[in-house]
Amino acid sequence: MSVGKEATPTYAIIDSQSVKTTSKSEQKGFDGGKKVKGRKRHILVDTIGNLLGVVVHAANIHDTRAGIMVVDKALKTYPTIEAISADAGYRKTFEQDVMNNHNIPVDISTKINGEWRIIAKRWVVERNFAWLNNARRLAKDFEITVLSAESFIKIAHITQLLRNMCL
Repeated sequence: MSVGKEATPTYAIIDSQSVKTTSKSEQKGFDGGKKVKGRKRHILVDTIGNLLGVVVHAANIHDTRAGIMVVDKALKTYPTIEAISADAGYRKTFEQDVMNNHNIPVDISTKINGEWRIIAKRWVVERNFAWLNNARRLAKDFEITVLSAESFIKIAHITQLLRNMCL
């Protein structure tokens, strides 16, 4: 236990990122919201930025449907998660699926009086995506299989953790 944190996570933050892929890639689609032809990366992190789960899939699957895949995967390893934070792209179906399947509440950031209300710790997942973007191999999804794409995300995250430890 360090900095007053338990060894197992109790709160998780989820978000997705759309990336272009090569022509040979399996599972690719078009994300209409981001205007990207390729894949989506969903990551689930704890409050200090440790990667708890990652799922890569075709970009045409909406966050409300695909987000549950990364939560299911992470809860097998980390059953201590008690709540999840997500942006407005995950409202309704995702919230219902997580509550029905795992009885875990989802905190959704929403607009209040024309401004965004910041949910504490939401920036952690965005910082992780920024760190992942520093990995040249992840600038575009060059992998043919989604399994290898997920593996390269994990490798990039481990590399970043090691870099942070050496500072």
